[in-house]
Amino acid sequence: MIGWDFPRGVMSAALLAEFAGELGVPRGEVLRGTGLDETVLHDPLAQVEAHQELAVVRNLIRSCPGRDVALLGLTAGQRYHATSYGIWGYAVTSSRTVRDAVELALRYIELTYVFCVPELRVDGEAAHLHCRDDDVPADVRSFLLARDIAAIFTLVREQVGAPLRAHRVALRLPEPADAGPYRGLLGLEPEFGYDHTRVSFGRALLDQPMPQANEHTAALCERQCRELLARRRARTGVARLVRDQLLAVDGLRSDMEQVAAALAMTVRTLRRRLAAEGTTYRALLDEVREAYAEELLATQALSVEQIAYRLGYSEASSFIHAFTRWKGVSPREFRRRTGSGSRPGARSPADGGRPGSPAGRAD
Repeated sequence: MIGWDFPRGVMSAALLAEFAGELGVPRGEVLRGTGLDETVLHDPLAQVEAHQELAVVRNLIRSCPGRDVALLGLTAGQRYHATSYGIWGYAVTSSRTVRDAVELALRYIELTYVFCVPELRVDGEAAHLHCRDDDVPADVRSFLLARDIAAIFTLVREQVGAPLRAHRVALRLPEPADAGPYRGLLGLEPEFGYDHTRVSFGRALLDQPMPQANEHTAALCERQCRELLARRRARTGVARLVRDQLLAVDGLRSDMEQVAAALAMTVRTLRRRLAAEGTTYRALLDEVREAYAEELLATQALSVEQIAYRLGYSEASSFIHAFTRWKGVSPREFRRRTGSGSRPGARSPADGGRPGSPAGRAD
């Protein structure tokens, strides 16, 4: 059974820091003692450990004395949109039915930021999402439970095109002085004070088609989810240390000698230890570049030339060749298939990138 203690993308920590800023809490205050800084928060491929995000949550709660902790979590959770989850969000969006979307979401739950891990149970004409929180530290449980519930309802509303028509919501939270914010989000009067958290709704909802379903995009995105999850689970030992170095600022522009020096090893020792773990420096470099390329192409914020530079290539053509070797399609075709087309009012990276940025149609 999957628990919450898994590495996760940095986006959740970044959203919490942004939320803290809106409350008047300095970002540095919520990052204190977490091992994270502004540079990490702005790295779309950075990973954080679960305990680091917990530290961010604790700092946020501590910086808001007198506030309802669960209500803070409920408000924060409404900032978690499908686009906050990277390729996982695209996979959910393109699923055929709500059932397919839910099952995929739970299959790759380790690509999310959840702490109160949900389970889907079907009982006759009813379906239930049970959110397990027994192992979540007590001092942050109310915040994270409310946050994760709010994120679920926000995601459903955005992806299905309508609010989640729940029949009943039982919460392992104390009854607040004002339940209005909960009613506004959940669409009903929740029940507080339970020893578990469960969202119940009609089973028929699971058969409802997803508005943006696309069979080919769903298959491509699930493959990316599967590969990304496998990479996250597999990398330990020296391989993980090398990967962390490559993900550091300008790490992808470093060579093997520089990475070995940063790890206090000779190149020969580094090569030998990686071989013992069944990999090579070149394989790890390609792995990181491939994953980073997927994330940057999905965000559509950068041109192909800019992405190539971020990945440490001297020429965009070298990146395009490598990406085509990895994926079997060009960066531009990958963007098209994953649905990351132009935003309203914005220039497509494939057509010249952001206004004022050095970009061109290279793929």
